[in-house]
Amino acid sequence: MSDSSGDKNSNKGGPQFPFGGKLPDLKPFGGWKFLVLYIVILFIGMSLYNNVFVNKLNPAIDFSEFKERISSGEIKRVELTDAYFTGFTSASRQQSSRSRLRTTSSYGPSSQDKVYRTVSIYDPEFIRLMDEKNVAYGAVSREGNAILNFIFSWVLPIAFFVFIWRFVFKRLGNMGSNVLSVGQNRAVIVAEGDIVTRFSDVAGVDEAKEELVEVVDFLKSPQKYKEIGGKIPKGVLLVGPPGTGKTLLARAVAGEAGVSFFRMSGADFVEMFVGVGAARVRDLFKQARNKAPCIIFIDELDAIGKSRLNNIGGGNDEREQTLNQLLVEMDGFDGTSGLIILAATNRPDVLDPALLRPGRFDRQVLVDRPDLKGREAILEIHSKDVKRDPSLDLERVARVTSGFSGADLANIVNEAALLAVRAGRKMVTQRDFDEAIEKTVAGLQKKTRVLKQEERRLTAYHEAGHAMIAAFTPNADPVQKISIIPRGFALGYTLQLPLEDRYTVTKSDLLGRIDILLGGRIAEEMISGEYSTGAANDLTKATDIARKMITDYGMSDRFKNVALTSRGMSMTGQERQEPSFQREYAESTQQYVDEEIARIIEGEFARARKILEDRRAVLDNVALALLEKETLDEKEFKALIAGDGAAAA
Repeated sequence: MSDSSGDKNSNKGGPQFPFGGKLPDLKPFGGWKFLVLYIVILFIGMSLYNNVFVNKLNPAIDFSEFKERISSGEIKRVELTDAYFTGFTSASRQQSSRSRLRTTSSYGPSSQDKVYRTVSIYDPEFIRLMDEKNVAYGAVSREGNAILNFIFSWVLPIAFFVFIWRFVFKRLGNMGSNVLSVGQNRAVIVAEGDIVTRFSDVAGVDEAKEELVEVVDFLKSPQKYKEIGGKIPKGVLLVGPPGTGKTLLARAVAGEAGVSFFRMSGADFVEMFVGVGAARVRDLFKQARNKAPCIIFIDELDAIGKSRLNNIGGGNDEREQTLNQLLVEMDGFDGTSGLIILAATNRPDVLDPALLRPGRFDRQVLVDRPDLKGREAILEIHSKDVKRDPSLDLERVARVTSGFSGADLANIVNEAALLAVRAGRKMVTQRDFDEAIEKTVAGLQKKTRVLKQEERRLTAYHEAGHAMIAAFTPNADPVQKISIIPRGFALGYTLQLPLEDRYTVTKSDLLGRIDILLGGRIAEEMISGEYSTGAANDLTKATDIARKMITDYGMSDRFKNVALTSRGMSMTGQERQEPSFQREYAESTQQYVDEEIARIIEGEFARARKILEDRRAVLDNVALALLEKETLDEKEFKALIAGDGAAAA
């Protein structure tokens, strides 16, 4: 395509000057049709400034009063102009000259003179009165102060309004020069060929990639679908927990297809003005149709797509209008237009049913947390540019990061690289990855926090109690590390990492988790004879597990196979995280739940206490080793519980 930027006649379809050339682009200011409005507003503002604020400096008095002040001798000098007679209480030319300069420039009188003004009136007796009272007078030309008049009457007011327009309005509503263009969408448009992300850059979500291959194939060669009469889904909803790569997948689809990519967050549609969001939806789809084939990606769809069923009798009118317009636009194009909508959300359970019906978001793709092989592949992608020690085993890192999302794994790789640089190493080692995992799970290490000797001893027994119960509980996750070095809000921690992915948990496994959580408090009570606040978080977690066993999992004696809660499940298989304040059972049932929780906790407390009492000597050895070394790894801990104390020295 030839470049016509130098052609005088290349300005097609737009206003031109009579002798050629292109008029300046006024789109940022609302277009040419708003130019007159802007000029009128500016002149009104300047007129108000000059007539309201400036004239208040030297307000005019009645002509009769002006003559009386001359008669009384108060006014010593008068300057005559076509518009005003200005009187000064001083006859000094130097002072009156300064006062005249400031008065005619609308800047106010001198501090040494009192100034009186009156509207000029033709009165033959006025000159005779000034002669009788020996008042000095003369006509004044305003030409000498033309520059100052122009500056103070025009330049300063214009600069003031530009400042207000540019900074204040823009900060309040991101309007500024676009105050009349708030309905334009804020989508980030990536041109065809500018997206470098490919499916090879995405790992751990192989099933989701397979679902999106059809979308890519349709955008590349839509003719074969049209010939057979097939229609590609209008919308594809990517569903999954945060950090699993939904946005990355959308970019990969656009990159593989080689089409334009419109990216916009759901929150970008909603504004404080009702109707703005709907206008932005219309503008977005209008631009997308002009660039078809293309992809529209709406991130965080739940920001505008929340269900309207819960807003009966009230709600957010702006969000509902935006959602209604989105529904209308999705119905307004067919499956052969080359326009496909991708959306992402981690809250599909709150979306409006009208969005999820066939014909709008026809296909829902689950983007879940990666499994073992997926985590290893993700680690390989994120560490391909990292200098790694040959002994580094990414499979081991993947095994101990069960439940981590892709974003978590990317953060671990970056943290490991930073730790290697901080330690002065040229390559990232296994130790750096282990420390990065601990930092992510337990928090930042606080080496400067100094504990009292008794607190340190109590913490050592607390963590030893957790580790001991974990070691002697069947099917419990193995202990990787025990430490009494404070991390985050904890004074110590016991790190348990699963060696394999688990998707179901049995009742005995849940009871074992309660035992491990209670082990710290039991060990504290065994050595000090009383309880401390250090086990508060453990008790909260243990109580939550016991409650879910009764209300969610149907593991109680009275309500076997009955779910007592109204808590819903999302499409990701995860429970809703918001608290449920509705109870669908009787008060007597609630009393039973409370009593059953206490019974379960009490029974597991006695069971875990017996384990520690039977192995008191081993508990003491582990606690003493922690007090001496502050940290025990898996090998040292196993040697201690096996009775081989020399191996840990």
